Amino acid sequence: MMKGKPSMCIQNIVASASLNQTIDLDLIVEKFPHVEYRPKVFPGLVFRLKKPKTATLIFTTGKLVCTGAKSEKLARQAVNKVARQLKKHGILRVSNKIVVHIQNIVASGELGGEIDLESVVYKLKKVMYEPEQFPGAVYRMDDPRVVFLIFAAGKLVCVGAKKEQQVYDATNKLRKILEEKEAIIYP
Repeated sequence: MMKGKPSMCIQNIVASASLNQTIDLDLIVEKFPHVEYRPKVFPGLVFRLKKPKTATLIFTTGKLVCTGAKSEKLARQAVNKVARQLKKHGILRVSNKIVVHIQNIVASGELGGEIDLESVVYKLKKVMYEPEQFPGAVYRMDDPRVVFLIFAAGKLVCVGAKKEQQVYDATNKLRKILEEKEAIIYP
């Protein structure tokens, strides 16, 4: 039995921060014509960056939500870049260090073998599998606290991590559990 190597790739990081002041969104629209702001549809303004390729939602409260980054470092860079641009144009007056909180990391990948989903349901706790509703099993891991979507072909989606390392630690732990329970078949 040749074991394939698990591989995971970060797809999206959601980060939040606060500018610690109220923000005039109309002034941002005036200074940055490329932003998207439709207050009748959504209360936040969308500030997109090409590098790193992200979208940051800015609210009048001064709260920011950044999505699209492929690493924690890029998420922090994006938030700080948006703040620098706002400061440069006189919209942001405070220069406090902005604390960025990672809210969620989404990663996808594979375990390198096929998964016997029927067996996973019986051998693991905290698993939901309803093939008539969805082709994957939903497995909730407590430590690290993440949720996996597990597919028969060995493909995975991991959500809920707060640090990139948790994705890799959880994937290795899941693989070990599946091996111990004899629920993974290697080519």
